[in-house]
Amino acid sequence: MPGVLIIEAMAQAAGILGFKTMDKKPEDGSIYYFVGADNTRFKRPVVPGDRLQLEAKIVAEKRGIWKFECRATVEGQLACSATILCADRKI
Repeated sequence: MPGVLIIEAMAQAAGILGFKTMDKKPEDGSIYYFVGADNTRFKRPVVPGDRLQLEAKIVAEKRGIWKFECRATVEGQLACSATILCADRKI
């Protein structure tokens, strides 16, 4: 699995966590934009047949910018970690 898709998957998981935390839905007129990824580290390749497990934890929120610590693991081994930044905006 290409690294860019792993980062995208972690950003999607972070966005879902943000929606759930704020008790919002996209239908409520809110959207999360991917702002960036910091401290990204790849530790092992993810190959066909691997099951990628995603974890996201909220670190901070300031003026609609959310910071998440995200991890992607395969069978308990770290495949990728990153700090994901998302912006909560009205549609």
